[in-house]
Amino acid sequence: MNHHNSESPAREAGLADKLFALLLYLLPHHLLSQAMHWLTRIEWPPLKDRLIRGAIRLYRIDMRVAVEQNPTAYSSFNAFFTRALRADARPLANDPAAIVSPVDGTISQIGTIENGRIFQAKGQSYTVEELLGGDEADCAQFADGYFATLYLSPRDYHRIHMPQGGELKKMLHIPGRLFSVSPSTTRVVPRLFSRNERLVNLFETGQGPMAVVMVGAIFVASMDTVWAGTVAPATRRISQWHYGPQQPDQPITLEKGEEMGRFNMGSTVVLLFPKNSIRWDETLSAGSQVQMGQRIATLTSPNEVTPAPEEKL
Repeated sequence: MNHHNSESPAREAGLADKLFALLLYLLPHHLLSQAMHWLTRIEWPPLKDRLIRGAIRLYRIDMRVAVEQNPTAYSSFNAFFTRALRADARPLANDPAAIVSPVDGTISQIGTIENGRIFQAKGQSYTVEELLGGDEADCAQFADGYFATLYLSPRDYHRIHMPQGGELKKMLHIPGRLFSVSPSTTRVVPRLFSRNERLVNLFETGQGPMAVVMVGAIFVASMDTVWAGTVAPATRRISQWHYGPQQPDQPITLEKGEEMGRFNMGSTVVLLFPKNSIRWDETLSAGSQVQMGQRIATLTSPNEVTPAPEEKL
């Protein structure tokens, strides 16, 4: 599943893709997203009910798997968009060694990190350093590791769950653009996922580090986590929060499959794992549909991992 990244422009991208991308460059991303934030939180029944019913029709959303199946019961469009699913709707893969999909969505790309770069689309790639905000120690953990990029369309369930159990060590909010993350934009906007606003969540698991990166997009006015609520600092600088020993009374530990956050409109999640830690499921490739809880990878067995020096006695 290795990708040989070409740095030549994505000539194969069609004219329509390029025109759409040009339009996105010109649009006032944050202003549009603020307007969408306001619109999706209106609680006036005639308007919010019309928006919800329109979305269900347009995107053919299956309300049978939702906890609340009555569209008019939601207080706003955003409450509908971030709706909870029934407990039995997304069973977790029961193998303890399974890494599960954190979301319902489509695999945009999946593979190995090569020379510090993540494959985006034909002719497009970006660096782990750009994605994670430039901290060398954070980036070194994922050298020659594995990545998966998962795209959530407007019809998908919009909560994000843990691919495996872990303890939160660090969260970064990285300000940026809010380009669309649709497949057409991914083909033509260079370094898309490392330019958009994003929330980097770094966990320590029983098998090493894991990054779950929530990438914002146009109309995604904010992203939420279960431990910090809505994270949208007004500053144009990177904001960091550290968790762990200095807060012994409240370590943030989440189990596999537990909800960790949500997007307030459609977007993308990028997962990172260290070298020699997992094997991607061979049935998955770019374009594969996945559901939250489905096995996407398997942990390599502990005896495949080199023991620490103190264990070699």
